[in-house]
Amino acid sequence: MFIHENFLLANDLAKNLFHNYAEKLPIIDYHCHLEPQEIAENVRFTSITALWLSGDHYKWRAMRACGIPEKNITDSGSDWEKFYAWAQTVERSLGNPLYHWTHLELKRYFGVTDLLNAESAKQIYDACNHYLAVHEVTAQSLILDSNVKYIGTTDDILSDLRYHKQIAAAGFPCTVAPSFRPDPVIAIEKVGFVPYIEKISEFSGDIISGFADLVNFLDGRLAYFTAVGGRVSDHGFTALVYAEATPDELDNIFQKAMANQTLTNHEIAQWQGQIMVALGKLYKRYDWVMQLHFGAVRIANTRLFELTGADTGGDSIYDQADLAIQLNRLLDALDKTNELPRTIIYNTNPAQNDMLVTTCANFQMNDDGIKSRVQFGAGWWFNDTYRGMTRQMESLADNGLLMNFVGMLTDSRSFLSYSRHDYFRRILANYMAEKTEKGFYPDDEALLKQMIQDISFYNAKAYFKLDQLD
Repeated sequence: MFIHENFLLANDLAKNLFHNYAEKLPIIDYHCHLEPQEIAENVRFTSITALWLSGDHYKWRAMRACGIPEKNITDSGSDWEKFYAWAQTVERSLGNPLYHWTHLELKRYFGVTDLLNAESAKQIYDACNHYLAVHEVTAQSLILDSNVKYIGTTDDILSDLRYHKQIAAAGFPCTVAPSFRPDPVIAIEKVGFVPYIEKISEFSGDIISGFADLVNFLDGRLAYFTAVGGRVSDHGFTALVYAEATPDELDNIFQKAMANQTLTNHEIAQWQGQIMVALGKLYKRYDWVMQLHFGAVRIANTRLFELTGADTGGDSIYDQADLAIQLNRLLDALDKTNELPRTIIYNTNPAQNDMLVTTCANFQMNDDGIKSRVQFGAGWWFNDTYRGMTRQMESLADNGLLMNFVGMLTDSRSFLSYSRHDYFRRILANYMAEKTEKGFYPDDEALLKQMIQDISFYNAKAYFKLDQLD
């Protein structure tokens, strides 16, 4: 059996740390892309293909690499055709985390222990669909069965958050909180900026005529999100840039953008830098956590984008040369007035790991007792692998404090992705056990227990101020 109780646990200490101290801890999934409507309406899943393959661009990329026609990836292929195409792909994905995730999910949610391949595909397809037919597998049941206590969705700033309110009113025992994603008002250089500002004006009933008007609007939306349980923002950048600007300069840049005039790179950096400073100060005032994701080349493949749209597998790693300077400037601009909020930084390029950990370390000073106020986040996207996770741990241990790490998140659109928390905890247990075996860590069970439990659950509970969780 490939997936067994000691999967990835190489020695007795790893088994002890995982099974006795980490395995059964609740999950805080503080950043994901689940649809709150599906949770509120408790959508029932009757097709393994819809549950497993829909919206999963990780799988889609691998399928294209195996020469699967787009018809059987994102288009009109039948459920069986798409599942069989995925099974053909899985057997060629050995070494990719998809191979591990696939078999962890089959074992965890369907009790399937056979390897998925072209030969076993029909049997596993029928077994999974039979399970879904005779069991009421829903969005809420998958969350509860996975022992998830907190979910942070990713939400447009104009959302009315009706589904979050509906979930809370129903007394669902897992907190489902909105996260604030203001990317459309930050990316002033993109074609969507002007229509989005017009949408804000229509939404609010007030004309947004400049920088101050926009910040006032964002303040009001943050207050609304806070009232519905929000406590985390999220920002996605290809390149993170920062430059100083006066209020008059920002208004001139805004008017230039609204007139569809081309902005200079310096003007883009001024706008992005100063809107992020304004937002950061608001997050600090509202006692929120700010997440910064950067370093992805988006929509690299024009033909794929025109056929399937965004977020379908046409993105890759970006290599911003001056990231260290730009990020330090942004964080310092907020910290100068002690208005830097708790911040988590995620990168796609692993070559930047050590630089980012040392940047985080520049801004840890606080009088609130916050452990690692600026966090180097879990391996994201192309680093969400065995090697990527261990590299992140090594960098954080070398130049920061690994024991303060807030741990894993799914960043996923799938209700089956909670097995990635199990995957992470196994990798962490094995990493710690190997360090102990080699003499890097003392063989002190109480100390190791505290470390794995804090990283798996308790650090996130404290960092996000989730005192209500067990």
